[in-house]
Amino acid sequence: MNARERFHEVMHFNTEVCALKWEFGYWGGTVDRFYKEGLPRKYYPRVPDKVSTPTASLYVPAWNSIAGNSLPEGIAITGGGLYWPTQGFPLDYDIRNYFEMDKGQILVNVNLLFSPPFEIVILEEDEEHLVYQDIDGVKRHFLKTTGVLPSGLEYPIKDKQSWLRLKEERLRLDSIENRFPPNWEELLVWYRERDFPLVLGGYPHGLFGTLAHLMGYDKLFLAYYDDPDLIHDMLQTFTDLWCAVYEEVLSQVEVDALHIWEDMSFGKGSMISPAIIKNFMVPYYRRLTDFVKAKGVDIILLDTDGYCFDIIPLLLEGGITGLYPIEVSCGMDLLKVRKAFPQLQLLGGIPKGEIAKGKERIDQILEPVWEVLKSGGYIPFGDHLIPPEVGFSEFTYYRRKLNELIEKSGRY
Repeated sequence: MNARERFHEVMHFNTEVCALKWEFGYWGGTVDRFYKEGLPRKYYPRVPDKVSTPTASLYVPAWNSIAGNSLPEGIAITGGGLYWPTQGFPLDYDIRNYFEMDKGQILVNVNLLFSPPFEIVILEEDEEHLVYQDIDGVKRHFLKTTGVLPSGLEYPIKDKQSWLRLKEERLRLDSIENRFPPNWEELLVWYRERDFPLVLGGYPHGLFGTLAHLMGYDKLFLAYYDDPDLIHDMLQTFTDLWCAVYEEVLSQVEVDALHIWEDMSFGKGSMISPAIIKNFMVPYYRRLTDFVKAKGVDIILLDTDGYCFDIIPLLLEGGITGLYPIEVSCGMDLLKVRKAFPQLQLLGGIPKGEIAKGKERIDQILEPVWEVLKSGGYIPFGDHLIPPEVGFSEFTYYRRKLNELIEKSGRY
């Protein structure tokens, strides 16, 4: 059974089939530590230097501004649970191969934001800093010394006038063909002959996430109250656009899942109220999820960090079928989520930082994982990127123990 077939069986709660062996991903500093501590180095992760679409290539100028042959410490290396390509992140091979893990999710590379994209413009640069305009029109500041995601300085959606101009110039529905990369026909061959899950959407595409990404959080929070009509117009426009692009993609290739990126929660709860989710998001979730389900895509996974237990009923109302990364580090309880929502697909759910505490603690954090594995509909991995404080020996014990549990959980 290949990774694509296994993905469908597990996500449809076939308890006879073992879960996929994935990790969400790793920080660049973690991967370099693993190499120093014994991971065989065969395919060192490389940052892409070419820009294709916002889906694949946001932040590429920032990552490539760091000189040298080592990874930026704060870059993400995708590990299967986090799809690829996204955000200019490299794809891991060596950890996957060493621990005999499965092929991960591949994201359809198509432009779901502005078309034409903005021109990349380097505004300021020295040995420590980079200020630039990215292809999504966001002016960003990148601190080379830490190498983490660049922060937004100025956003393309500033007010109603800037929104209407962008809508007219870069969000039109009469030029969908321009949203596909030049190598689309080559990608189609790969997609159609695949043995891995092929997914749509991803970062930074969501009904909260996209607006926060293009407006900034402060402006978005105020606009929900000060200009709700503007917010509805943006949500309607992006929903229309995504449905149009998805229809074209799905006319050419079958897709296994839709990912919606929100990150609307933090350590204590949701950043927006249930009333806002109900009013501004659920109706558009329903449009998106009903649309893709009618096209044969019945796995819809939502990505939000932090504590999000209280908003799960609203997500289900919107047609979401699965949730990740179930951030135990922020108070999420994997067993509690499964018992309360037995048909919710779950991915993640292992407190990443606890792996550094050694064998006894690893055994403890894997106890609820075993219980949920037996119920099906679950792919276990760290509840975000594995951090650099986790050594290779601790990770090796954890990963081998987790692999054993996965193999014991099903017959196939």
